[in-house]
Amino acid sequence: MTKQDITGIKQLLSTPKKIVIVPHKNPDGDAIGSTLGLYNFLIKGNHKVKVITPNDYPHFLKWLPSEDCILKYDANKTVCEDLITDADIIFTLDFNAFHRTGNMESILSESDAIKIMIDHHQAPDDYATYTFSDVSMSSTCEMVYHFIDMLGDADSIDKTIATCLYVGIMTDTGSFRFSSTSSQTHHVVAQLLEKGANNSEIHNKIYDTNSYERLQLLGCALSNLKVLPESRTAYITLSQQELNRFNYKKGDTEGVVNYGLSVNNIVFGAIFIEDRQEGIIKISLRSKGDFSVNEFSRAHFNGGGHTNAAGGKSHLSLEDTVAKFISILPSYNKALNNE
Repeated sequence: MTKQDITGIKQLLSTPKKIVIVPHKNPDGDAIGSTLGLYNFLIKGNHKVKVITPNDYPHFLKWLPSEDCILKYDANKTVCEDLITDADIIFTLDFNAFHRTGNMESILSESDAIKIMIDHHQAPDDYATYTFSDVSMSSTCEMVYHFIDMLGDADSIDKTIATCLYVGIMTDTGSFRFSSTSSQTHHVVAQLLEKGANNSEIHNKIYDTNSYERLQLLGCALSNLKVLPESRTAYITLSQQELNRFNYKKGDTEGVVNYGLSVNNIVFGAIFIEDRQEGIIKISLRSKGDFSVNEFSRAHFNGGGHTNAAGGKSHLSLEDTVAKFISILPSYNKALNNE
């Protein structure tokens, strides 16, 4: 983001505006943390701000400060569309293409509002008036911190904002163990701790609130784990029947894909989750080293993301999706075995 962009945004925000903040569909910790962090910053400038998510998000994120202000598009379509149509500014956070918002794609595309993108995924679409895109950043929450700092308002970051931003950085870095965690990330985290973010309390609320059924579902997922040693790949499947058996709730499979990647000598991990309501197989991919699951997903499963973390989907059955995945792997064996 250029100095000219920052000057333009500062001028834009110098008087109260009607602002809508939107994350991607099925928002995760980084999406909810960044939107609420930015929300709590902007309301200090006397702006009228609304956060609109395309749909619901995991229960373990519903304790975040100001979470109760979030509107869900799929449950409040008319209200949300009126707010989007009437907005002066729309911030799009943690995604860079409107199709990532599901059923909100059309209303966002048609809006005349000034659009500001803050995102760290690869290959952004060219829809925003102001674009802050940096694939080297650990998370969108880290970028929101830098955005506020670039505006000259870092002193306005309080415990509420710091807590929201810490959540997204922690979850998107796998508790600071992924390669995207830089010295700059730790510097930002240090600032958030100084502002009042309670790292121990946040970690407990995100990771240590498992239900008995969620742990049983994890056990089921691990029993389904398969290893393909010739491709240094591990994958997990979960059928709709298995999800139903353990009373699946949104967020219950968060992070499960990483168990496959933790197997000795494995550099590529995948999970395939059946979603009969949407009629798709949801796919999460993880890798170590330089093997790009972003490129793999874009090429074969209509998805994308980061080099080491990406998502995709399939309209085939669960069995046929896995068969397709296995059939593709041999052409990548050289790259996977060079990691």
